[in-house]
Amino acid sequence: MAPKKPAKEEQRDETLQAVVLADTYERKFSPFTLEKPRCLLPLANTPLIEYTLEFLAHAGVEDIFVYCGAHPEQVEQYISSSKWKLPTSPFRTLTLLKSTASSVGDALRDLDKRDLITGDFLLVSGDVVSNLPIEQALAKHRARREKDKNAIMTIILREAGVEHRAKSRGRRPVFVVEPSAERILHYEEMTRRAKGERYIHIDPDILSSHREIDIREDVVDCYIDICTPDVLSLWSDNFDYQSVRKSFLFGVLKDYELNGKTLHYHMVQDYYCARVKSLRAYDTVSKDIGNRWTYPLCPDSNLVRDQAYKFQHGHSYFEDGVVLARNCHVNGRSVVGRGTSIGEGTIVTNSVIGRNCQIGKNATVSGSYIWDGAIIGPGSIVTQSVIANSAKIGQNCVLEPGALISFSVTVADNSTIKSASRLTTAPVSDSSSDSDASDASADSANLIDLPRSASSTSLSSVSTIHSSPDSNSDLSLPSRPSSPSLEAANPTFHAEATASILDGLTKGDSPEVIHLELLSQRLGANANDHMMRAALVSAFVNRVSNMIEGGTGANEAVKQVFGKYKELLTQLAVFDKEGGRTGGVGGGVTRPDQVDLLNLVEKECEGREKGENLLLFVATECFQKDVVEEEGVLEWWEGGGGEGGGRDQGEGTPKVRIKVKELVEYLKKEDSSEEEEEEEEDDDDDDK
Repeated sequence: MAPKKPAKEEQRDETLQAVVLADTYERKFSPFTLEKPRCLLPLANTPLIEYTLEFLAHAGVEDIFVYCGAHPEQVEQYISSSKWKLPTSPFRTLTLLKSTASSVGDALRDLDKRDLITGDFLLVSGDVVSNLPIEQALAKHRARREKDKNAIMTIILREAGVEHRAKSRGRRPVFVVEPSAERILHYEEMTRRAKGERYIHIDPDILSSHREIDIREDVVDCYIDICTPDVLSLWSDNFDYQSVRKSFLFGVLKDYELNGKTLHYHMVQDYYCARVKSLRAYDTVSKDIGNRWTYPLCPDSNLVRDQAYKFQHGHSYFEDGVVLARNCHVNGRSVVGRGTSIGEGTIVTNSVIGRNCQIGKNATVSGSYIWDGAIIGPGSIVTQSVIANSAKIGQNCVLEPGALISFSVTVADNSTIKSASRLTTAPVSDSSSDSDASDASADSANLIDLPRSASSTSLSSVSTIHSSPDSNSDLSLPSRPSSPSLEAANPTFHAEATASILDGLTKGDSPEVIHLELLSQRLGANANDHMMRAALVSAFVNRVSNMIEGGTGANEAVKQVFGKYKELLTQLAVFDKEGGRTGGVGGGVTRPDQVDLLNLVEKECEGREKGENLLLFVATECFQKDVVEEEGVLEWWEGGGGEGGGRDQGEGTPKVRIKVKELVEYLKKEDSSEEEEEEEEDDDDDDK
């Protein structure tokens, strides 16, 4: 009997287990997590943890341990009534663990004491969305472990480029690796905001003892780790470890000479994997789900038992029982749940609407997330905001971008909720108003990019959590606030339209798709031509700036944006070509649309780094692509641009216009040449 015992233990070790951290012990989703656990917040109308459990089911995991943090009774109630507890569940066991842990480190040290892990296990967060097959990474990990018992961990990374939409806008993970051995040598997080921290510290011994190393910032950390039980032992031995990356990963690599443990990585190029670790990531992953990048984890896969979504034209998803008024518009990439009613004249764009919601007449909902049972009154405008279950927005209210309305909050009629406001009826402790101390990144506060001067608003009947003014995230809005004059006529339309256009540019949507969505927004806001031009220019220039920050040359970025999408400008913004309009200065022919377009471009370039180069490239591209004519450029330069009386020389020329003088002088020279040729032709005709 004795010889059989090792065989049984080996077979037991090959059983794949998983540890799901249902709580990350952060406040990035406050105020919603004051009342509901983060893993149960809806993502495309499906609880976050469902995506994680689906991933683990496809990975062949048999035993799962879900570590609860805040609101454990809600997690227990949900899991107990889910399909994962049915006899048909792919899991052999699914165990909920409760503890008084206040950090990930405390939870993993508690897990080590329980002695539940028998072999290799997956360590994942309860907010992971992935369709990645794990078999290859697991096979490499096990083969490596057989050769070297000190190879204790394999981290899954995905190549994504430096400026991928799923990456943080604040602290970026940097992996120093040995590619031949797929080994991680150093890990550090580098911020892109503070110039003094835009570097990493590499031990000289790493450089001298390895013939080849790669420094990788172009990856997305999937937060899927394949671990051996030794990982838990290291957590127990080091009580100062609190987080998986900044503490554990950094510390184990730093102390390699003492512990002798090696950490490895598995790089993937295909498939989808992202963690919903912030509100910005929540928006990004939601859009990816709607665009089917996560297939088969899409709404029409109906991950929850009673769901019945159907995929329809325009990348929209509807359940049965949705009531739509005849003249309402629900445009592309929207998800609408059962029992929801949308009133006459209402426009819904790029939004997720839960079940049993009521949206009144002539309302506008754009780029927002409306959870089950929420009510939006007639005439209200909701832009890039989150409204939680059973919240009620009164008539003719305006929710500015970034507003977060928590559970059961009531907003009175005719109210305006300022950008970045967070409203809740739950008790708020003083510490809840601070960003998470362990990660003061740009993703911790808002759903969208906001100016640093954005302030929160409170209503008398609710508590308000104020966002940090230095916080910065990205839904789709410009990375730099537009000139106030551009938004004075209708700030809501400007923000909404700019965000929609920029989102389409970033995703590479066709001009036709962006055109269609912009027309619906124009119809809802009754926007004039100038407002359309302002939104287009703001989105175009900010997209160019984002590309430049990602390493694309300025001229090339301008060509890719203004060249590829010129039809949007010629069809929606410029209507005075080929003859222009009469009645200008001195009775001549004017081109007010072209002049206005260049004025707006000039204002967007002012104050930007090398804005004078950017203005030159944009003006040149618009001229070469026939968006503006020679007469339009010259009229803008000589008077329409506000420079005054043709002041094109001397110290009076604004800095942003210095470089564009090259284009103007070229056009004037060409114009003079054409006049001379015409005179010569006239003389020839006279001679004849």
